[in-house]
Amino acid sequence: MEMRDMILVSLDDHLVEPPSTFADVPVGLKDLAPKIITKDGAESWVYEGRLLPNIALNAVVGRPPEEFGFEPTAYSQLREGTFNPDKRVEDMDADGVCASVCFPSAVGPAGQLFADATDKKAALALLQYYNDWLIDSWCGSNPGRFIPLGIVPVWDIDLAVAEAKRIAKKGARTISLHDNFSAKGLPSIHSGYWDPLFAVMEEERMVISAHIGTGNQAPHASPETPIDAWITTMPMSIAVAAADWLYSPIFKKFPNLKIALAEGGVGWVPYLLERVEFTYKHHRAWTHADFGGKTPSELFFSNFITCFISDDFGMKNIDFLNPDMICWECDYPHSDSVWPRSANALWDSVKHLDKETIDKITHLNTIREFRYDPREILGRENCTVGALKDRSKHVDTAPVAGRGGFNPKEGAEKRPVTSADVMKLFTVAL
Repeated sequence: MEMRDMILVSLDDHLVEPPSTFADVPVGLKDLAPKIITKDGAESWVYEGRLLPNIALNAVVGRPPEEFGFEPTAYSQLREGTFNPDKRVEDMDADGVCASVCFPSAVGPAGQLFADATDKKAALALLQYYNDWLIDSWCGSNPGRFIPLGIVPVWDIDLAVAEAKRIAKKGARTISLHDNFSAKGLPSIHSGYWDPLFAVMEEERMVISAHIGTGNQAPHASPETPIDAWITTMPMSIAVAAADWLYSPIFKKFPNLKIALAEGGVGWVPYLLERVEFTYKHHRAWTHADFGGKTPSELFFSNFITCFISDDFGMKNIDFLNPDMICWECDYPHSDSVWPRSANALWDSVKHLDKETIDKITHLNTIREFRYDPREILGRENCTVGALKDRSKHVDTAPVAGRGGFNPKEGAEKRPVTSADVMKLFTVAL
């Protein structure tokens, strides 16, 4: 097998909502929908009088590494593939990526913008409109290239169930949910409150997509800590959620339900499972842990989908993982993405593996679990890294400097950029 023969399906990418996202809302919602305002050259979404901190958090693809920290404050500072699905497909071709799952940005990866709304009636209508836009307009623009994802109104379980059923009929293959509901002031997964939603998702075979940072936040050790420390540990913050979901009753009640730990990496998983097994054997006499007749590792390997952007250690220790539940992700347009070198970077990590395992990790596992096969729509011969790259010669992937944006390094050129410097990104627009 050669790099050109791989088929890449990304379990985790992100879109930036274009300014026209809510342009076609019904007349009664026009004044209530999120809208773009421009002030001093900066563009921001406004919803219910709240100015959102950023139009495109960390959407820095296409910049030189020296400018990864320059947070975009206007659409003109973004690569067009971040908010235009046709241009996104061109960027995917140039990267050798056949299909991807795209998480929302402005409304929050799990739709928290609407959950925080005061007018919940309008919020529900806008959330439903957003799902229609995401599935019909974004994913529908290029059949075979985007795996449909949806969000649900988590503030009301009955509404969430109804919306899950509705978007399932529209073709949604996954729902983005908080990795920790309790962190958002919602009932925990241990309470039974979410069981009706999980029942629908199991019946419809929709995967739970739990993205890092949607509930449990990676902590900043101190304001003075170099931001590199936070970037390093951020993916592993999902380990807290992984343990919480593993010890929950969810997968005993719904044994066919699957959860994908988006953007979390896989290298830490073997130790987590080693620790879980030790805890189970050493402490269960008094904790009464129960995995439904399975060992903790067996339950994890049957219900948890793990995914990685770059994880050489994980690929070298794949014998301690489950190759049938590992998926690859690109993370376009965030700074951890190695676009347009994704295929090359991945090949360096997996080329020691046999073809069967490479195929599982690169596309077969995602195709099976998300029930979405681009090969059936595009033809297998058109899905390979080689075929996609061959048809993308016209796409300019050279880094563009000087796009502008908020610069966290201002005043910090002679010292490491700290957590405090970067946290300004979340407040500058406010």
